[in-house]
Amino acid sequence: MAIACSTSASADKPEYLDSNHHAEAQFFNPEQPVNHAGGLWAGLKILWDFTFNKPKDAAPSTSPTVLPLTSEALSALADNQFVRLGHSTLLFKLNHRFWLTDPVFAERASPLSWAGPKRFHASPISLDDLPSIEAVIISHDHYDHLDKGAIVALAQKTKRFIVPLGVGGLLQAWGVAAEQVIELDWHETHEMAGVKLTATPAQHFSGRSLTDKNVRLWASWVIKTSTVSLFFSGDTGYFEGFKRIGERYGPFDVTFVETGAYDPRWADIHMLPEQSVQAHVDLQGRWMMPIHNGTFDLAMHAWTEPFERALQAAAKYQVAITTPLMGEPVAILAPHAGSFWWREAVQEAVAITE
Repeated sequence: MAIACSTSASADKPEYLDSNHHAEAQFFNPEQPVNHAGGLWAGLKILWDFTFNKPKDAAPSTSPTVLPLTSEALSALADNQFVRLGHSTLLFKLNHRFWLTDPVFAERASPLSWAGPKRFHASPISLDDLPSIEAVIISHDHYDHLDKGAIVALAQKTKRFIVPLGVGGLLQAWGVAAEQVIELDWHETHEMAGVKLTATPAQHFSGRSLTDKNVRLWASWVIKTSTVSLFFSGDTGYFEGFKRIGERYGPFDVTFVETGAYDPRWADIHMLPEQSVQAHVDLQGRWMMPIHNGTFDLAMHAWTEPFERALQAAAKYQVAITTPLMGEPVAILAPHAGSFWWREAVQEAVAITE
């Protein structure tokens, strides 16, 4: 059942008594607890690597090509199409209305405006030029998925914000009206304008500071109309839940699956590319769109590696992958393969230095 705001014992510590993955004021992964092996020492080692051992190709030396979008171009966009704006930010046109996932338009995926992962490229369209949005769909509260500045701006042109349990309170603290926010637990559905939005499980965690660990839920999303069926992974490690989602809600015309910011040390919360392709297979997807890559430097791998490894795994399992440019429209029921735009960015950078 969708709720406009959480029912709780207190404003700061909701109980969510009906949720079987919430206890002692925190959400948890019921099937596969997140591995914190190594504790503080492991965390410090990762921080050291991020600070001193970053590979030079973790970020592009020149900005990748982006196809600029205008409000006029979006107005003319045919129904049942999508455009990737960056990272996990996707704009869909469904039932002649626009739907937006995990909107991040900030220069940095960080609580600080002057430090933290910086964008490789500008968004194909500015917040001001976006059309009216039927709903913004949020997967979880991390900075590379939930941008406060974007939410504040979008509140003026968005009918509803569809979010996992607990995220609604954060949005309301930022000035979003309570009646604009719909909170869902896993397997709850909200339908509007002929689109069914269902929160589904993910293997992840949440928190925006040292004091709010896992107080808000994380989710993947099933998005369905009478003609199309989509899956949006948010952030997640690989887990058996993908098979159950596929059995219950699939097949899917396109799966938008996290493929980036991974490392064997945190594979339980961010899939390796080969696992991303396996998740797509489990979900019974037709076409796969690798997301969570190409915009921010959030791991130790080369920025082009997620695409290359995903393509290799897709070829092995005969999975159809689409890799459009940022800003390039794709028809949901007839996707195109896209291009190797990341390779072109590397070649262009080499040519500049020669």
